[in-house]
Amino acid sequence: MGILEVKNVGKRFGGLQALGDVNLSVAENTVHAIIGPNGAGKSTLLNVLVGKLIPDSGSVMFDGQSVLGRKPHEINQMGISRVFQTPEIFGDLTVMENVMIPCFARRDGSFRMHAFETVSQERDIIDEAEHILNDVNMLDKREMHAASLSRGDKRRLEMAMCLVQKPRLLLLDEPTAGMARADTNNTIELLKHIRDTRDITMAIIEHDMHVVFSLAERITVLAQGTPLVEDTPENIKGHPKVKEAYLGEQAQE
Repeated sequence: MGILEVKNVGKRFGGLQALGDVNLSVAENTVHAIIGPNGAGKSTLLNVLVGKLIPDSGSVMFDGQSVLGRKPHEINQMGISRVFQTPEIFGDLTVMENVMIPCFARRDGSFRMHAFETVSQERDIIDEAEHILNDVNMLDKREMHAASLSRGDKRRLEMAMCLVQKPRLLLLDEPTAGMARADTNNTIELLKHIRDTRDITMAIIEHDMHVVFSLAERITVLAQGTPLVEDTPENIKGHPKVKEAYLGEQAQE
């Protein structure tokens, strides 16, 4: 049994079936990619996983607990964090302040900057934020305003904000969307570093096959709201049904 178990999940929007009897198991401490053509149901599935949508049928279990009916912040408290297509950061704050905010949130539930209660608390939070920024190679940019960062560095900062929360499952919605190739490669290396140095499971929705095949250990392909095939990257590349439904010549890259 995986740390994330999706069983028989279905979701309709009026006459449109977005998800139909989806089953998915994500093993702990692995990188699992979910791919498929536009309209395959990837975003709908992700929104179910983070509590933004409630499915019409089926169950979603994280480490033996249901995520259905929980608010996004409750799912976050369970140990699930999400990285969005567009980095969600506080542009008017510095890099350091952006990372300190989730430090406060994890400690006292207050997702805002406020005065330190003690000198010891101040030192602890600053030390933790600096440690995370060093880990994602952004410590030298700690005094920069977040809005001035490149797209790749904004993504790196968002990752740091997630890591502060110490998630067990990180859901990534097209983490390299809109990036130049150099930033894409840097993001891949960062995700590899996170994978190799932390007890964390990652589920990634991504269109860039270079990213998928660089990171994923298992791949689930969705087509028209249902899983077409789940397998290793090596087998996915040559799978005739996958080529026909989605990958085409990209599978040969």
